[in-house]
Amino acid sequence: MADPTLVWIRRDLRLSDHAALDAAVKRGGPVIPVFVRDGLVDGLGAAPKWRYGLGLEQYADALADKGSRLILRAGDAREVIPALVRETGAGAVFWQRAYDPESVARDKDVKAALKDAGVVADSFAGHLMFEPWSVETKQGEFYKVYTPFWKSVRERLVQAPLSAPSSLPAPDVWPKSEALSDWKLGAAMNRGAAVVRPFVQLGEQAAQSRLGVFLASKVAEYDRTRDLPGTDGTSNLSENLALGEISPAQCWHAGQRALQDGKAGAETFLKELVWREFAYHLMWHTPRILTDNWREGWSAFPWNEDDRSTEVMAWMQGRTGIRFVDAAMREMYVTGRMHNRGRMIVASYLTKHLMCHWRIGQKWFEDCLIDWDPASNAMGWQWSAGSGPDATPYFRVFNPVSQLDKFDKGRGYVSRWLAEEYGSPHKDALAYFDAIPRSWSMDAKDSYPDPIVQPDEGRKRALDAYQNRTF
Repeated sequence: MADPTLVWIRRDLRLSDHAALDAAVKRGGPVIPVFVRDGLVDGLGAAPKWRYGLGLEQYADALADKGSRLILRAGDAREVIPALVRETGAGAVFWQRAYDPESVARDKDVKAALKDAGVVADSFAGHLMFEPWSVETKQGEFYKVYTPFWKSVRERLVQAPLSAPSSLPAPDVWPKSEALSDWKLGAAMNRGAAVVRPFVQLGEQAAQSRLGVFLASKVAEYDRTRDLPGTDGTSNLSENLALGEISPAQCWHAGQRALQDGKAGAETFLKELVWREFAYHLMWHTPRILTDNWREGWSAFPWNEDDRSTEVMAWMQGRTGIRFVDAAMREMYVTGRMHNRGRMIVASYLTKHLMCHWRIGQKWFEDCLIDWDPASNAMGWQWSAGSGPDATPYFRVFNPVSQLDKFDKGRGYVSRWLAEEYGSPHKDALAYFDAIPRSWSMDAKDSYPDPIVQPDEGRKRALDAYQNRTF
C-alpha cells in the first residue's frame, strides 16, 4: 500500500468537486484530511470565524460518513504540516489554492519545505473557475474592467465538477486531533450566535439544496428580483461559496443548464459568478486592493477615518435615520448576511453621504458577515467608494430614499427589520435587539431617530469634495 496522503483542508468544506481530495484517493494509500487553525483563522472577525467553526463541525461529520476523520491542529502551518508528515509517514500533501497574499506566501513556504524534504506537494484549482494568471487581455495584461473580463471568459470551458469519492481509505492509526470545541471559534459572537444560527444553512448538502431551489423556482426572474430586498429572489449561496461548501464550477454548470432550458435570468446569475472571479483576479494581481486605495489618486481624499465618530457609530448601530440603511444594517446583525442592494446603499451612504473611509466599512463587514469573502468585500467597498477598479463614478451618489421607493415600494423590507415605528414589530426586527452588544443600550421602544445627515445635504457635501480633487 502507498504511503499516506495528507489533504490540507482550507476554504473547501465539501466532498464533491474537490480536486485535492480526488487526487489523494487516486494516488492510493490512506487519506488523512487535516485542518490547521493558524494566524489567518485566528485573525478572522467574530461572525466569519463562528461560521467557519460550524462548517468544520459539519464537514467532520461528512468525512465520518465516509469512514474518515478531520484532524485538527493549531499552530503555524509552516510547522504543523511538516510535523504531521513526519508523524504519519505521509509521502504527499495536497491542497486547493488560496489567492490572498498572506495565504499565497504561507503556501509557498510550506510547499518549498515539503519538497526539500522529498515529499510530494501539489496544489489544485477549485475555489475559482479560472486561475488568475490564465485570463489576459490581448496585450498580455490582466483585466481592470468587468465587462471585457466577462466577455473573455463567458465561452471558456469550465471543467465538469468531480463526483464525491465513494470512500476514503483510512490509516491503521489516526494521528491525534485537537477538539474543535476547545478552539471556541464562536466566542466573540456572544449572544448573537443564538440569533443568527437559525438563518445559517450549513454544509454541502444544504448548499446543493439551495442551488436546486434557486434554479427550480427563482432563476427565471433573477434579473429583476435580485434587486428587491424584500423578495427572496437570490440564490443565498454566498455563505456556502465563501467556505467552499459548494464550488463555483458546480454553480456555473447548473446555471448553464438553466440557461439552455430557457430561463433568461440564468445569464445574470452566471455574470454574478464571474463578478466574484473578477474580484479574485484583481486581488491576485493587485493585492493592495485589500488595504489601500486601488486608484492611487484617491490617497489624498479627505475621508473621515475616525471609526468611533458619532456618525460612524450611528451607521454601525442602524440608527442613521435613513430607513434603507438602517434596515440593511439590522438585517446583517440578525442573519449574518445582507441583501446586495442593501450593501450598495449602506456602502454608498457611509463613504459618500457621511464621507467616511471605505476601510471602516470593510473592517465592520469583516466582523459581522458570515459570508465574508476577502476579495469580494474589498472590491465591493472600493467600487462603492469610487476608489476601486471599474468603480461607480464619484458623481454617482445613491439616494437611499428614492432607492427605497424604487426597490421596496410596499416597505416589506423596512417593516421586517425596523421595530421602532411599528406597534407590532416583526419578530426579526425584535431579534436585532437580542443580537447587538448590551453596551449599545438600545430598545425596541426607543423613538426612531431623525436623519443624522439629510440625503440632499450629504450628496452635496460629497460632490463638493469630489469636484475639488483631481483623480
